[in-house]
Amino acid sequence: MPINPLDDRVVVEPVEAEERTAGGIVLPEAAREKPQRGRVISVGPGKLLDNGNRGELSVAVGDEVLYGKYSGTDLEAEGKDIKILRESDILAKVVSA
Repeated sequence: MPINPLDDRVVVEPVEAEERTAGGIVLPEAAREKPQRGRVISVGPGKLLDNGNRGELSVAVGDEVLYGKYSGTDLEAEGKDIKILRESDILAKVVSA
């Protein structure tokens, strides 16, 4: 089921939380933090501006982004967990060096 977000919304597939700490301790499922990083899998056409044009989004499909811990709406589609966010809920793009 492909999802096409509306306006300035973005569909993100969260990156799985770490299963081990830096010291090598295995964390149980309940102790893991919610992921705050994900990969953009779909973007909307942009916010409709007062002049009738669409605003351009700052993210594109394939970008890796950071977002707020409790932002967006969590859904399940085709057996995958996804999150639908507004572009304003995205805090930063991850830049690979």
